[in-house]
Amino acid sequence: MPEVNFNIQWPDGTKQSCYSPSLVVKKYFTPGEKYELAEFVEKSRTALNIASDRVKQAYGFPCSKALKQLKQIEAKATEYQQLSEAQVLLIDFTDL
Repeated sequence: MPEVNFNIQWPDGTKQSCYSPSLVVKKYFTPGEKYELAEFVEKSRTALNIASDRVKQAYGFPCSKALKQLKQIEAKATEYQQLSEAQVLLIDFTDL
C-alpha cells in the first residue's frame, strides 16, 4: 500500500508531519489550503478511518498507526478550540 505523510501547520504556527497508510488523504485535502479546525479534524477522521479500513481489507487488521495519528490530531486540536477562527494549513504531501 502506498503510504504518505501530510504536512500541516497548526493555528499557532507549529508544523507537524502526519502519517497515512493510504493515498486517500489526497482526496480530502489540497496542498496550500487552509481548513477550519473542526473541518480539518472531521476530514482527518474520515480519511484516516478509510485508510485504516483499507489496511484491514488487505491484511486482516486495522492500521494502528493511522488510528494513533487520528488520536494525536484530535488531541492537538483541542488546544485551539477556544480560538474563534482557528485554521489548519495543509502544506503538502510527502510520498513514502
